[in-house]
Amino acid sequence: MEKFFKLKENNTTVGTEVLAGITTFFTMAYILFVNPQILSEAGLPINGVYIATILAAITGTMVMGLFANVPYAQAPGMGLNAFFTYTVVIIGGFTPYEALALVFVCGVINILITVTRIRKHIIKAIPETLQQAIGAGIGLFIAYIGLLNINFVNFTAGVPALSNFSDPSILLALIGLVLILVLMLRKVKGAMLIGIVLTTLIGIPMGVVNLGGAAQTVSFGEIFTEFGSIFGKALGNEGIVSLFTNHSLMTVFPIVFAFSLTDTFDTIGTFIGTGRRSGIFTAEDERALEEGKGFSSKMDKAMFADAIATSVGAIFGTSNTTTFVESSAGIEAGGRTGLTSVVTAICFGLSIFLAPVVSLIPAAATAPALIVVGILMSASFGDVQWSDFETAVPAFFTVVMTVLTYSISNGLAFGFMAYIIVEVAKGRARNVHPIVYISTALFMMNFILEALK
Repeated sequence: MEKFFKLKENNTTVGTEVLAGITTFFTMAYILFVNPQILSEAGLPINGVYIATILAAITGTMVMGLFANVPYAQAPGMGLNAFFTYTVVIIGGFTPYEALALVFVCGVINILITVTRIRKHIIKAIPETLQQAIGAGIGLFIAYIGLLNINFVNFTAGVPALSNFSDPSILLALIGLVLILVLMLRKVKGAMLIGIVLTTLIGIPMGVVNLGGAAQTVSFGEIFTEFGSIFGKALGNEGIVSLFTNHSLMTVFPIVFAFSLTDTFDTIGTFIGTGRRSGIFTAEDERALEEGKGFSSKMDKAMFADAIATSVGAIFGTSNTTTFVESSAGIEAGGRTGLTSVVTAICFGLSIFLAPVVSLIPAAATAPALIVVGILMSASFGDVQWSDFETAVPAFFTVVMTVLTYSISNGLAFGFMAYIIVEVAKGRARNVHPIVYISTALFMMNFILEALK
């Protein structure tokens, strides 16, 4: 173990790595309950998605630990799962299995562009301002979905307004939000997971949680039958075959591009934000990512692990699997090698035994977690120079269109278009990378085709 993970070289011990792995798990375990809730709205079975979430997390995190030897955990990503449900399926009209096929294609493309230098060119092509705006827009998008999921905001004659607080589900969600905020402010490990559990328990006497419901009747046999109903569907007739039979490439491209770009920046941001300070990734690693070929650095290997996890997760039956920023909790606890990731993956495996109680968790318990995740992701707003009008214009359209149209791809499209307008107007058209021009042209072509339907 010492030789494989190079513990002494990284100034760590087995005990420290185990503690770090457990810490990471409890910090991100809320995804086990939130992801099935979100994807069930797309038409996927909630218990089946629970198992798919676990298996995707185990696979991605194990590859991260054993191949890249870095202390990062993976699971279906927040924002990407909301995009999957609300944009691709509900608004876009794709079936949930076609959406899984889109995720699989995204993973395959990410693998190819990671092995080559294409992904590195994409990272360098997108202005940092737009990268930050994408994260900020997704944060607001997630928080807004959390508010809508509990009917905290309703629309009367098309006008948004607060709902009636006599609804016990809304009251329970507010209690849950306060609980999670207090736990987060007190820096309690696993605050969101604890908040979800406590909110569910409080919901029993309030009548929101029905103990006589599905949780008592769902057996492990039924749970794995549900999982079997979605496993591999991404690659079947209802998935990838139907996707390319019933939809044009111009319709598919913006979604795959949005999935890929969001996943890439989310992962890179996590690696650089946490790895640089802790020494997990050095300046040489970052340069190798931009300039090197193949797997010349730990960051290259970690990016490859992230890409593999997305395709595998789609086969299991869940949305994009990505590297979780909550891994920083384990890093702060001393995690420095892949052993941390292996321990986290084992914890995910043990959580299979909780499967029968998943049906108990109400939306009122998971919605507060969405709102808090939105708050955390909105930190990206601080990295945008809003006082600079040239910078603010593309950032503004990226954020606003992501939230108001329920679409990360629309946010990217309008952000790219606004960025090009700014650069051309300022006489800097040559500064815009060809990738941005090509992507914008394809986005615009898709809008034109949609208008002509």
